[in-house]
Amino acid sequence: MKAPRPSFAVVAAILVAVLAVVTAVVALDGSGRWRTAADAPAIGGPFTLAGAGGRVVTDRDLLGRPFAIFFGYTRCPDVCPTTLAEIDAARDAIGPAADALTVVFVSVDPEHDTPDTVQGFVGSFAHPVLGLTGTAAEIDAVTTAYRVYFAKVPQPDGDFLIDHTAAVFLMDAAGRFAGAISYNENHDSRVAKLRRLIAAD
Repeated sequence: MKAPRPSFAVVAAILVAVLAVVTAVVALDGSGRWRTAADAPAIGGPFTLAGAGGRVVTDRDLLGRPFAIFFGYTRCPDVCPTTLAEIDAARDAIGPAADALTVVFVSVDPEHDTPDTVQGFVGSFAHPVLGLTGTAAEIDAVTTAYRVYFAKVPQPDGDFLIDHTAAVFLMDAAGRFAGAISYNENHDSRVAKLRRLIAAD
């Protein structure tokens, strides 16, 4: 089902969220690493969420390996499955070296997505994905840390879809922002960015 045209306020909020990412990333330096403005808002930070079986997962559990983190929801009709499938394809292209990368999916739909629901969703992809969810307060905290926009879009049947930031955030082994992959970015660019992230570890 196609969501209705968003209001001006929703569009403005999306643009603000996109601008937060764009202004944080200044350019690639000579080594191919992302440089960020000293006064740009940080992307990433502490969080506490629930993984498989309700196991508590925090940001510290991700340290020591580079990771790619994406925010969405399991009922997403297009953006979320497409994005994770594209990351799967990039990992295939990279080969065994991709095993050094952790891919994380965080649900922004605590009303529908339990830890088990999220595990069922991420388990449908070829490569391992760490699926996380949490309470509304926990989701608000992690999306604030990552400058992620999301908002309910009411549907005629009384349910809702969710508009959300569609970028994949690339974080180094120390948990620092290292770049982003845009929605529908071309395959070669995705592969190059993930290779660079892994090589920098």
